[in-house]
This record gives sequence, structure tokens and C-alpha cells, in this order.
Amino acid sequence: MEENFSNYFNQTGKVAREYLETRVDLIKLQAAGKLSKALGLFFSIMMAFLLFFFVVVFLGMVVGFWIGEMTGSYTIGFSCAAGLFIVLLAILLIFRKSLIQRPLANMLVAEMLEGMVDEQEEEEEDEHEPVA
Repeated sequence: MEENFSNYFNQTGKVAREYLETRVDLIKLQAAGKLSKALGLFFSIMMAFLLFFFVVVFLGMVVGFWIGEMTGSYTIGFSCAAGLFIVLLAILLIFRKSLIQRPLANMLVAEMLEGMVDEQEEEEEDEHEPVA
């Protein structure tokens, strides 16, 4: 009788250990999925900012040359363009939370929550499926 109890406890211990290992693996996979979504979003935003940077640089050159042609001095034209960039930088620094930080944080949170909602919907569908 004691052998039955020890065998039962050994088997239960093995099942519990396997369950915990599987659960840890599942948590790792979920974390990797969320991290990959976050990194994908991060890199797409970085690419968008890089393209935006090039657009701003070339527009700055256009403005510098345009003002230079109008005034007859490229020094004045590019100085005015640099002043415009300084004003834009000051505006971005003043309003960085409302223009950059909050929208990016909201976008990241929305992306993470979207994945969680999708997972919950899949779990609910699995629960409501009839057993064949």
C-alpha cells in the first residue's frame, strides 16, 4: 500500500514538474511574441523618422537656396533656414510629451493590448467549440 502512495506521489510530482516547465515555456513564447511586435513597431517608427529626417534636410536645403536666391546671399539664406530649424527644435522640445512621447506610448500600448485581446478571443472560441 505504501508503494502505491509513493508511486502516486512520484507520478504526480512528474506531472506537476512537466506542467510547470510547459507553463514557463508558454510564458517565454508569449513574451517573445510581444517583444517581437514591440521591436517591429519600434523599427518601423525609426524608419519613418529617418525618412522624415531626410525630407526635412532636403526641404531645409531648398529653403536655404530659395532665400539665398531672393537675397543674393547664400549665407543669409542658409542662416535663415538654420534659424527655422532652431525654432522647430525649440517647439519640439517644449511640446515633446504631447507631440512625441504620449502618441508613441499609446501606440505601443495599443499594439500590446491588441495582441492580448486576440489571445483572449481565441481562448473564448476554443471554450465554446463543441467537443467532437
